Amino acid sequence: MAACDRLIAGVTDCMLRAWEALWAEYRRLHDLAVQMVGRDERCPRFYAIPGVGPVAALTLKAAIDDPHRFSKSKTVGAHFGLTSPRIQTGTSIDIEGHISKCGDGEVRTVLYEAASAMLVRSKQW
Repeated sequence: MAACDRLIAGVTDCMLRAWEALWAEYRRLHDLAVQMVGRDERCPRFYAIPGVGPVAALTLKAAIDDPHRFSKSKTVGAHFGLTSPRIQTGTSIDIEGHISKCGDGEVRTVLYEAASAMLVRSKQW
C-alpha cells in the first residue's frame, strides 16, 4: 500500500507542477491581452462594459476590422448572423425569419457570452 501512496503522491505532484506552469503562462498571456486592449482606441469602449473582457474586445475588433465597411450599425449584427431577416412588401406580407448563424461563429459566441454577462452582472437599469 505504501508503494501505491508514493505513486499517487508523485502523480499529484507532477500534475500540480504542470498546473502551476500553465497558470503562470495564462497570467502572462492575459497581461499581454490587457496591454493590447489598453493601446487601442476602440477596445476600451468594449472593455468598459461589465462582462466584456480583453479577449471579447480583441475578438470583436479583429472581426470588424474596419467599421467603415458597414453602412449602418444594424448591418453588423446581420454580418455575424445575430439578427433575423425580415421580408416586407409594404402591404400584406410581413415574414420575420430566423437567426441565420452565418458569419464568424467565434464572434457570435463571444458577443452572446458578453451580453449574458452584461444582463446578469449589471446592477444598473
